[in-house]
Amino acid sequence: MAIKQLSAFVENKPGTLLAMLKALADAGINIRAMSIADTRDFGILRLIVSDVEKAANVLEHNSIVTTTDVLAVEMRDEAGALSNILSALGEANINIEYLYAFTARTERGAYVVFRVDDNEAAERVLQAHRIATLSEAEIAAI
Repeated sequence: MAIKQLSAFVENKPGTLLAMLKALADAGINIRAMSIADTRDFGILRLIVSDVEKAANVLEHNSIVTTTDVLAVEMRDEAGALSNILSALGEANINIEYLYAFTARTERGAYVVFRVDDNEAAERVLQAHRIATLSEAEIAAI
């Protein structure tokens, strides 16, 4: 099942990212996963957080914020785990626009977030390969 990812534009200058992350911390929002891609003038901060609506409200004071449906998959924290997932999606001709991974102190230990061109098709493929996707509640519990 798809989860919500926040994307925010971050001006590429000292202190901007810190101010955004501090505002989230001050609001009691826990960041589960984070990625930032930059250009010379700005970056795109992608976040999986404990409270999407609250985080969007906090970030909208200083940034343009969008919400995107993405898939989060649990995987073993071992060599080759991600390539198995990518093989399943590739065989089904599912395009991956971007991904980022994170680990957590759980028995599973590793997770990957995907932005794909067709969430429903990707979910069917992952289920057929017995690869579980995470819900918002499962992300919040990590």
